[in-house]
Amino acid sequence: MSTDDELPALAPQSNPRVLVVDDEDDLRALYRDLLTADGMHVRVASNVTEAEAELRAGDVDVVLSDLMIGNESGLDVCARTQAIQPSTPVVIATGFGSMDAVVGALRAGASDFLQKPIDPDLLLITIRRAAERAEVVRELERLREPPEGGRRGEIIGRSPRLMRAIDDLDRVADTDLPVLITGESGTGKELAARALHRMSGRRGRFVAVNCGAIPEDLIESHLFGHVRGAFTGAHSDRDGVFVSAHLGTLFLDEIGEMPASAQVKLLRALQERSVVPVGGTREIAFDTRVVSATHQDVDTDVRTGALREDLYYRLAVLRVHLPPLREREGDVLALASHFITVYADRTGRDVSGLEPDAARQLLAYDWPGNVRELENCVARAVALARYETIRLEDLPPSVRDHEVDPLSFRELDEAALPDLATLERRYIEHVLDRFDGNKTAAARALGIDRRTLHRKVVRWDESEGDDA
Repeated sequence: MSTDDELPALAPQSNPRVLVVDDEDDLRALYRDLLTADGMHVRVASNVTEAEAELRAGDVDVVLSDLMIGNESGLDVCARTQAIQPSTPVVIATGFGSMDAVVGALRAGASDFLQKPIDPDLLLITIRRAAERAEVVRELERLREPPEGGRRGEIIGRSPRLMRAIDDLDRVADTDLPVLITGESGTGKELAARALHRMSGRRGRFVAVNCGAIPEDLIESHLFGHVRGAFTGAHSDRDGVFVSAHLGTLFLDEIGEMPASAQVKLLRALQERSVVPVGGTREIAFDTRVVSATHQDVDTDVRTGALREDLYYRLAVLRVHLPPLREREGDVLALASHFITVYADRTGRDVSGLEPDAARQLLAYDWPGNVRELENCVARAVALARYETIRLEDLPPSVRDHEVDPLSFRELDEAALPDLATLERRYIEHVLDRFDGNKTAAARALGIDRRTLHRKVVRWDESEGDDA
């Protein structure tokens, strides 16, 4: 039986592809109907030869095979599967419950074992668990390859939202247009700005300034420079960052935290493309690409006056938003793999990958600190790892013990809280959508019978008809 109940569950894979191998027509039909009703795509084979043909015909996520297939064996199915699709798990079903049969199947490469008569719910759970494990293993194998570089530099990921942001940066890289990068703390805004600088081919330096970390009485000197004697401690002339970044890129982080007085002078500098050092009278021209960033709601900052509206329009000729890590599906393991390589090299530790249970927990966690939190998590895990791969126990308690809450309302204010009837309808419609309108599968997931679900849907349709 499955012994994987202790593993944290991933979000359910909506449509795993299952190959059913059984020489009994009735059982093949039964398995096909059960799995199809649960939203899976099912192909069938009645012998080992047909199974091999199906495996060669296309990708299969899970194989469900009887142990005894006429005069053939499910162990042969295991062998053919490992030869054709090595990462595809095989679940063996049999009416022979001896330990020898179990050991033989597992030695042949079976990932799990089900004894007939098979409980339908256990069958569905086992197949989905196998598909989830295989998905993680395939991802980990893919990530052993070096990450893509090219013009993107160190930006790692392939999620659609991230790729749209990078594509926007790429398209304006060869211009001198100002860019405003928004996103939560830890999403990699400075990394994106550095990538933009590299893509631009500008010959000068990349200079980064945290506008919220410089005392108000020093920020003008830091930005525009000063002449000797301009203030106490000004013992010599000094260039500001605009001049230091001449022919390069100036990155102004947390632009909304810049004092109002400095914003006025920054606006003038951007308009005139020149600065006047503090205490000086001579204008110094610069050719500097300005990239700014903020983790705040920039529209609110403009509305409240924290960021001048005219300065905002100067800075945000192109506005690019970096999505939080929780919305970058598929990027967590790519980033984790990269950080493992970085910190293993830096610390001299012989750590080269993730165990599947650790990978599953990284995927289940919602990463409120985004990429920075993931980097810290991996750095700690590499330092504590006792084996060549990171295991679940190596992860920080906050990540290791995290449980997924499928119903989270933390971001809703009081006015947005739905009543129970609305909430029930929204959730049922969500489940129906997940199962492509299959009421049998949706009812099973909801824990109600199909007739009850049907009555609710009919009642909602009738209510909408009355409103019309």
